[in-house]
Amino acid sequence: MKLASYAENGAIVYGVVLDQEPETGIIPAPPDIRARYASIRSLLEDDGTGLTALRDRLDGVAPSLALDAIDYRPPLHDAEKVICIGVNYEKRHPVHGEVLPPPQHISMFLKCEGSVVGHDHPLAYPRGEAADTFDYEGELVLVIGRAGRYIAAADAFDHIAGYTILNDGSVRDWQKHSVAAGKNFHASSSSGPWMVTADEIDDPFAMRLSTKLNGEEVQSTTASEMIFPIPDLVAYVSELIYLKPGDVISTGSPGGSGGSRQPQRFLVPGDALEINWSGVGTLRNRVEVET
Repeated sequence: MKLASYAENGAIVYGVVLDQEPETGIIPAPPDIRARYASIRSLLEDDGTGLTALRDRLDGVAPSLALDAIDYRPPLHDAEKVICIGVNYEKRHPVHGEVLPPPQHISMFLKCEGSVVGHDHPLAYPRGEAADTFDYEGELVLVIGRAGRYIAAADAFDHIAGYTILNDGSVRDWQKHSVAAGKNFHASSSSGPWMVTADEIDDPFAMRLSTKLNGEEVQSTTASEMIFPIPDLVAYVSELIYLKPGDVISTGSPGGSGGSRQPQRFLVPGDALEINWSGVGTLRNRVEVET
């Protein structure tokens, strides 16, 4: 099941996505379901009961909204924690320009509210010198569905409810100040277009990334190429953080982002970015001057 969050009449609501011909569109969650579960995060907090209730209610129901007719928000727009993993693929480092040895330890950082926008929303081209190194990174996101701390790697998939996509927007020069500074410019990142539940993915390690900039493929990899695989990421993060349903973990990005290319190629106004992970969908955004 694919689930999208979108704005409607001043509120953020959600629905089920059908994205395969001949039937495509959004089936809005019924009012009584939304009264009980206000968001996708709320559905996940009910230990599977919420997802089952929604699936049962909408079985056989036809979509009533077109996929291009809604105002998308990040699927987990109300996530308590947006956790990001750095340097999880072998690549040229996008800040220092060097090919570094694989790290010994997992590195992580957090994204603040307001830094992540939804599918089809503009990425804000920053003002001043920050604009000179505005970059993109296509990443697979783990959506936590079952709470836990000290989760064993062998049990990690029991805690993953599904997957979505993140464009980890970065201002590389500001990463030299601190990782948090470079990763938290307002509206610099995006997530979506929706999340897919884990039961839809036969082999998470075979999921494939294709990032396109103005129609040209600039990133390509599979989840199996991660330095620290998905189970290890969940285990590591849960050592220090009590993970809750609706928390998200973005798993890092391969080479091919603007900073890791030779010559470097950073984002400019008018650029169109498309990030596809197989089995999930395609996250699309354009770069616009910040107003």
